[in-house]
This record gives sequence, structure tokens and C-alpha cells, in this order.
Amino acid sequence: MKLNHINLVVRDVENTVKLFETHFSFRCQAIKGDNAIAILNGADGFILVIMKNKMGIVNYPDAFHIGFILASEEEVIKCYEGLKNGGIDVGKGPGKIRDTFGFYFNFDSLMIEVGYNS
Repeated sequence: MKLNHINLVVRDVENTVKLFETHFSFRCQAIKGDNAIAILNGADGFILVIMKNKMGIVNYPDAFHIGFILASEEEVIKCYEGLKNGGIDVGKGPGKIRDTFGFYFNFDSLMIEVGYNS
């Protein structure tokens, strides 16, 4: 069995799509409504659906996050620098997190982890 897709709810679909296209190699395949729903494809065929919350409020549980694994510490640093140089508030730079090297940042209503498993 393979996980096919995930649906994430955000306040700003358009800017969230830009984040995933620019920094995480997703490609937007369709936008429905007035930026109400976007369907993105990842390099491995994974489908990411970004949906605007109709009520305007998004509340994920405290520890909820999505994570990306990269091939090296250098790639993690490059991703961090790319986000930072792109005007994204990424906070504290990469470092040791449990058994990985990486960083967390918040964007819209999402917590995102980028790491490398050594």
C-alpha cells in the first residue's frame, strides 16, 4: 500500500503553492475556484492538495508537521539558505535534531521540518 496524497488546509493557498513549487520541487497541476484548492505533484508522484479553510481558521495539533528528508547536510543548509533568501522566516538555522540534522519553520498554518538522516 502506498500513501497517495495528503490534503493540507491553509489560509493562503496561492502563497503556499509558491512555497512548495519554489523550495520543494512540487508542480501545480490545477487550481480550482479562486485559489480555493490547488493540486500539486511531487517529484515521486506524491499528490499534495492545498485547500483554503472556508472559515479562515486553521488549527492543527501542536506537534503536527510535515517533513522532508534530503540527501546530505549540505542540501539541508542549501534549502535553509534558499528559503531565507526567498524572504521566508525560517528562524533558527539547521542543527542536530534527535538523530537528524535539520530545521523546523512555520509557514501559514503549517510547521515544516527539513532534515537529513545521518
